[in-house]
Amino acid sequence: MATTARRVAARRGPNGEPSGDGASAAVAVEPEALVVTGWFESGDGGEPYSATVRFTGRRVGQHGMPRTRNTFVHEEIIDRVVPGTGAVSITTWVYGLDPGEWSVSADLIRVSTGTGGAGPAARSRPIASRPVHPAAWSWRRWALFTEPGTTVKTRWALLAPLARIPAVLPGSYPILAVLGTFVALAIQSAVLANEGLPVSRSLVVSLLAIASGLVGAKVWYAALHPDESIIKGGWAVDGFLVVAPVVAVASVLALDLSIGAFLDASTPGMFFAVAIGRIGCFLTGCCAGRVTTSRWGVWSSDRRVGARRIPVQLVESAAGLVIGAASLVPVLREAQPVHGFIFVAAIAAYAVVRQVLLRVRAEQRRSSRSLPLTAGVVAVVLVLVAVMSHAQAIGTPLLGAGPLDSHAHRGIASQAWSRMLTSSADSKFRLI
Repeated sequence: MATTARRVAARRGPNGEPSGDGASAAVAVEPEALVVTGWFESGDGGEPYSATVRFTGRRVGQHGMPRTRNTFVHEEIIDRVVPGTGAVSITTWVYGLDPGEWSVSADLIRVSTGTGGAGPAARSRPIASRPVHPAAWSWRRWALFTEPGTTVKTRWALLAPLARIPAVLPGSYPILAVLGTFVALAIQSAVLANEGLPVSRSLVVSLLAIASGLVGAKVWYAALHPDESIIKGGWAVDGFLVVAPVVAVASVLALDLSIGAFLDASTPGMFFAVAIGRIGCFLTGCCAGRVTTSRWGVWSSDRRVGARRIPVQLVESAAGLVIGAASLVPVLREAQPVHGFIFVAAIAAYAVVRQVLLRVRAEQRRSSRSLPLTAGVVAVVLVLVAVMSHAQAIGTPLLGAGPLDSHAHRGIASQAWSRMLTSSADSKFRLI
C-alpha cells in the first residue's frame, strides 16, 4: 500500500492574501521559501489511514499584529499511512514568506480511516492534537531522529528543492547517471576492440542512441503524466528501451556495421549503467516503492513522505548488475549462438523484472492498460531487432546495405588488446 501526500491550501492572512502558495506563483512574487520536515509514529496496528499534519510558523522577532508574510498555517495530507511501519516523515515547502529565522511547530490533527484516503467514503475524525517532531536524518545510522528545537531559516526559492530531506541526497541521480553512461561506453569500447570491431563508428552510434533514447524517455513520461510540465517532469525508462534500439539499428546500418555484434557488445555496459543509475534514483527519492511492514523494507523517501518501503530501486539495481555480469561472460568468450541473441535475451529479462517492479511502486499508473501495452511495444522492438540482425547475418541486404562478413571484422583478442595498450592513436583512447 502506498503512502503519498497532498497539500491543502494554506490559510489566508488578515488581508485575505495566501500566507503560503504554490511554488510557481510564489517564486514570481517572493523569492524566499521555507522547507520543514516533521515525523510521527505510524502506530502499532489497525487499518491504514490518512493523516492531516498542520504546520504553524511565525517569523522570529515579529511583534504586535502579525503581517501576512510573517506567519503561516499550512496543512499536508498523507494518504494511506500503514500502521506498523514505524516512523513516517512529511516535508513541506512554504513559499512567499519574509526572509529570516522562523519558529515552526507541527501537529497531527486529523485521521481518516475506511478507504485509507481522504475521499467521500473515508471516515474522518479529528483527534487530540499530537505533536509532530522536527525531523533530522542520520546517514551513519540510516534513521530519523528528533532535531533539537531550533529555528528554521528561509532560503532562496529556486534552491528550495536542494534542501535537506531525510534519506534524500539531492543531485545524486544525475551524477550517477553520467557515471553509469561513461562506464557503459568504456565497457562497450573494450568489448568492441576485443572483437576487432571499429570503436569510433560504434561510439557515434551509441551517442545517437543515447540522445534519442533520452528524448523517447521524456516523451513517454509526458504521455503518462499529461498534467505535468514536460520540462520539469521525469523520464520513463520504457521510452528509452523502445526508442534507443531502433535508432541504434538504423545508425548501425547507415555506418555499415554488424547489428548483432554492436548490440551484444553494448549489453553488459548498458546494464551496469542501470545498476549505477538506480542507486541514484534511490538516493534522490524517485521511483519509490510502496510502504510495507515487511522486515525487508528499507526506510526511504519519495522526496515528500518518508517511510519503510519496498526498495524497488535497489532491486532494479541488483537486477541490472546480475544481467550485466551474466551477459559479459558470453560476450567476452564469444559464446553466443548468434549475434544479437545476448542483447535480446538481456532486454527481455529486464523487461520482465520491470513489469514486476512497476506494480509495487508507490506511484500507480493511471491506466491498467499501460503496463501490458509497454511490454507489448518492447516485445515488438525486440522481435524487429532480432529479425534484422539475423537477416543481416545470413546476407540479406537491409536498407541498401550489403551483407557483412562477420569474420572479416573480427581480430584475434590478444592483437586487439595489444593495439589498445600500445597505440595512442587508437580511436577508443581519442574519444574516451
